[in-house]
Amino acid sequence: MLNNLTQRLSRVVKTMRGEARITESNIADMLREVRLALLEADVALPVVRAFTQSVKDKALGQEVVGSLSPGQALVGVVHRELAALMGEGVAALNLAVQPPAVVLMAGLQGAGKTTTTAKLAKWLVERQKKKVLTVSCDVYRPAAIAQLQTVTAQAGAEFLPSAPDERPLDIARRALDYARAHHVDVLLVDTAGRVTVDAAMMREIAELHAALVPVETLFVVDAMQGQDALATARAFHDALPLTGVVLTKLDGDARGGAALSVHHVTGAPIKFAGVSEKIDGLEAFDPTRMADRILGMGDVLALVEQAQRSVDMQAAQQLAHKVKSGEQFDLNDFLVQLQQMNKMGGLQGLVDKLPAELQARAGHADMDRAERDARRMQGIICSMTPQERRKPDLIKASRKRRIAAGAGVQVQDVNRMLGQYEQMRDMMKKMKGSKMFKMMQRMGGAGMLRR
Repeated sequence: MLNNLTQRLSRVVKTMRGEARITESNIADMLREVRLALLEADVALPVVRAFTQSVKDKALGQEVVGSLSPGQALVGVVHRELAALMGEGVAALNLAVQPPAVVLMAGLQGAGKTTTTAKLAKWLVERQKKKVLTVSCDVYRPAAIAQLQTVTAQAGAEFLPSAPDERPLDIARRALDYARAHHVDVLLVDTAGRVTVDAAMMREIAELHAALVPVETLFVVDAMQGQDALATARAFHDALPLTGVVLTKLDGDARGGAALSVHHVTGAPIKFAGVSEKIDGLEAFDPTRMADRILGMGDVLALVEQAQRSVDMQAAQQLAHKVKSGEQFDLNDFLVQLQQMNKMGGLQGLVDKLPAELQARAGHADMDRAERDARRMQGIICSMTPQERRKPDLIKASRKRRIAAGAGVQVQDVNRMLGQYEQMRDMMKKMKGSKMFKMMQRMGGAGMLRR
């Protein structure tokens, strides 16, 4: 998402860093490129004008201090204004009310409200340790209620059944009564959407808002929607007192102008972003870190946080113990490493958070092919017997043919996987006693390696 914008702005940033001083001339040249980059990303014209004018005003009055070059100072202005365009700081959910805290989900059909409701439920259950109840007031879309029931189960939250022949207002009131009676912390209400904004939908959701008095009213918007997202945002902003925005499909390949426009239009902070189709693919939105990514600076902090959430610490400790004791790194260990990478969003998910220069180096590889190869390798290992995984040296020609047939691949694929395994095994051998391993032992965060 926003890759084209990132590439163009990264080039602009490199040009600016070479400037000796800030002048109206080089600011004008820079802003022309920024304007084109934003318009190509489908950012709304009023937003582009406001942004470029703000950057110009701030940059011309910018004092260059310390060891900063004028170009670096200019980059700083663009970064701050880009972050301000998407909001000021991280906006947390306001749940400091007498339970149940009601969260109303609003948006057009297809924006991802139902899936986002379940993702938010999982986020609240796992991160906030809340007792969460979901309910669907969408009695118009076929299977909407069943869909929410399915994804809520995946999220580990509680679901309150509703029926297509019920009135949405009656469902909402019943859900609120149930939540109070069963000591629920957060009630998430999924509402009906339409393909386009219409009076009936707005009237219905306004009635639901009046009856539920939600502490949070979240506008769910498809980040791939482009200019149409602005008209939708205005309509919902006029009908409801929005408290926040959730951007979905930020992992898509569209231009993504909605991500930079919706806050400017609604005034509501962007609170969450959907970064994958998985049930745990929801992140708290940080404007500063998003500005880092858009300007090609990467988001290494997000990468670290993702690793902390996804990595199996027990498996990591076992591997560290193996490395330290000199035990052989076997195919079971190799499989665990491949699975850990999948949990962190795969190769593409990792690369997307790296700075632009590192992304460019990684970009020479075919990420789709690399992802397919990783899945193929897992399939090959899973076709082996437990003894073969523990003792890979047993795998000779006849076993390779059997493994290849079981995994649905060629013998050459088995040979290639074994070659990659051997490379990692040799690397693990070299780590024992190396400076890198000793450094990891000294690090506070790697205490597990001392065991």
